[in-house]
Amino acid sequence: MRVSIHKHISNPEHFKQQLLSWSQQFREIVFLDSNSYPQEYSSFDCVLAVDAFTSLKTDFHNAFEDLKQYQQTTKDWLFGYLTYDLKNDVEDLKSANFDGLDFPDLFFFQPKKIFLLKGNQLEIQYLLLCDDEVEDDFEEITESNSEPFVTLSGVKVQQRISKELYVEKVTKMLEHIHKGDMYEANFCMEFFAENAIINPLEKFQKLNTISQAPFSVFFKNNKHYLLSASPERYLKKVEGNLISQPIKGTSKRSLDPLEDEKSKQFLASDAKERAENIMITDLVRNDLSHTAQKGSVEVVALCKIYSFLQVHQMISTITSKLDPQYSPIDVLRTTFPMGSMTGAPKISVMKIIENLEETKRGLYSGAVGYFTPEGDFDFNVVIRSILYNQENKYVSFSVGSAITSQSIPENEYEECLLKAKAMHEVLQ
Repeated sequence: MRVSIHKHISNPEHFKQQLLSWSQQFREIVFLDSNSYPQEYSSFDCVLAVDAFTSLKTDFHNAFEDLKQYQQTTKDWLFGYLTYDLKNDVEDLKSANFDGLDFPDLFFFQPKKIFLLKGNQLEIQYLLLCDDEVEDDFEEITESNSEPFVTLSGVKVQQRISKELYVEKVTKMLEHIHKGDMYEANFCMEFFAENAIINPLEKFQKLNTISQAPFSVFFKNNKHYLLSASPERYLKKVEGNLISQPIKGTSKRSLDPLEDEKSKQFLASDAKERAENIMITDLVRNDLSHTAQKGSVEVVALCKIYSFLQVHQMISTITSKLDPQYSPIDVLRTTFPMGSMTGAPKISVMKIIENLEETKRGLYSGAVGYFTPEGDFDFNVVIRSILYNQENKYVSFSVGSAITSQSIPENEYEECLLKAKAMHEVLQ
């Protein structure tokens, strides 16, 4: 059971910063920030969940079943993540690539303390065992001033795959496409730093400032950190309605308004980018149909252009109505990993990219989000994100692009560098 208390917040932006710095004392933190991005399907502007009362940490074996049990037993708010490698639970697949981060495959926790902010309205939900701490905590949060950071020297970022090797690997992927093994695949490469000491909060705030993405996350589980400026929603459930918003298609922003508009229009009419997006939209429709009421899967927006601080993106929105015989976890199990980070046909693609990529994806191209006590949920796609294992001082970020029959390897490489720009800037 939880106690629910409402407060009026006169300066929500400032309060968000206070909330985030106050949260740093806890072992488990999920801070979700929509950065006031105008979006139709948003429930909150900002959410903070801290301090695990119970938690679930597991590898991929039987992971979805374990999560289902956990979610049905607690019937409470749960926050956490699904890594890309849960694909091995759903299909006969494996992840044998190098992993410098060493995160558990799945982690969720039931927080003692939750803050839900929408406009000027704050709802605080505490478990009964600590509800006497609400007022003291609130006072501590509103009186806290964020300390100036001791800026640590930048880290030396290395590239796991050289440009030459990248071109070679993408050429191999094109061979697979021409042979008919697949139509489209998301191919990713890692940037990393060893012996890296960073201040995760400082890096998150920098990344969030230069990106202002609608699905930003500061995540901490003891020594594991995710600093995410994701623009992409994987899947949201509101009562019986499901919403998926895959991104496929990227073009760069320009400070010159005319150039910027030109870049946007070019993306909107680019046949290759549209073909990529439509293929993935089709895949998502198919994934959602497994748990949907007959005839309820609908594409409500196709290839729509959205502008973010760093890039323009092409996003489609697909919705469905959930057949009541399926649980929330069934929906995740039948749609995971998301089509925008795999390709079509999904299983064949996942085998091919496993062979060609050099790094285990882990939490990159997985999802972070939450379940409500009613079994609703909202998850992002972990892209444009920095991952950090504080214990072994390993920092990593990955980027990818969609390879189709029309791909030119050198152009795909340039797209990857464009997506890597913000993370590079933050770490250096």
